[in-house]
Amino acid sequence: MKRIILMATLLMVISVTGQAQLKREYSKSSSSSSSPVFSTTASPDIPTSVTFAGEKVSFDRLDMAERLDRELTGIIYGQTTTELCFKRANRYFPALAKILKEQGIPLDFLYLAVTESSMDYNAYSSAKAAGMWQLLAGTGRDYGLEVNDEVDERYDPEKATVAACKYLKSAYKKYGHWPTVAASYNAGMQRLTNELTKQKVDNSFDLYLVQETSRYVFRIIAYKLVMESPKRYGYRFSRKHLYQPVDYTTVDVTGAVASWIDWAKGKGITYAQLREANPWIRSAKLTNASGKTYKVRIPKQNELYRSKRTFTVYNKDWVID
Repeated sequence: MKRIILMATLLMVISVTGQAQLKREYSKSSSSSSSPVFSTTASPDIPTSVTFAGEKVSFDRLDMAERLDRELTGIIYGQTTTELCFKRANRYFPALAKILKEQGIPLDFLYLAVTESSMDYNAYSSAKAAGMWQLLAGTGRDYGLEVNDEVDERYDPEKATVAACKYLKSAYKKYGHWPTVAASYNAGMQRLTNELTKQKVDNSFDLYLVQETSRYVFRIIAYKLVMESPKRYGYRFSRKHLYQPVDYTTVDVTGAVASWIDWAKGKGITYAQLREANPWIRSAKLTNASGKTYKVRIPKQNELYRSKRTFTVYNKDWVID
């Protein structure tokens, strides 16, 4: 019993001594200007207006400014995802921008793809939306994509971009206002049209919507601000940090493929490299009973090694070298 009491007393002394030491260390740290307890952070300034897809959006209204502030702050300090967006965008923006221009869609809609998938071509949501543009299976088919267990063109960045452009052009004919078109991409045209009619307003900024859709266009605009002026928001890259576009040769496949693994080996690449270059391939085989022609990309060997390639950059403002 005496031993137990002695041990308890000793533990109490150690605890009190430790707490006193912690208080001294905290006091010393707090009073030292050269060793702050917390890192310094800066809240982003909200512009008075932003031009999105050629249309001026004012952020003078309090609710508009606060909604942009929320998304801008999240993107700036969500560093891991934001850095990956830049790196992936350097690979895919050149090809996607070309398609948007050809389809007559403003280039600011590149930031819609960033918002949808963080530029991850293999993205798949809980709602079963797939690919860089997060298309549902039915929507993909409606706009010309093949979607089945062996082939899913929603995962092909370029074909999916063409399908997304078809949707955006259709929505613009309906609304005549690009920010509202962007909101409809998230909400769906029918639901957005119903809300515009019900709430007696003519654009999505004046609508009361569910959180996801309410935040959506502001997030697109926030990505535009950060990715057009990354150094202003603390993001600095060397061109070697950015993922590079890959050049390919193309092979026409008009029949069945019993094994894509063997097919890839015969072309001098691995199955993994084949799938990376052709993410629309969703199975180890291709039945192709209709005899459709599939264009299969084979990455050029020099493109696969950092030591053998040149490093390009989509936007010179992204890099410091």
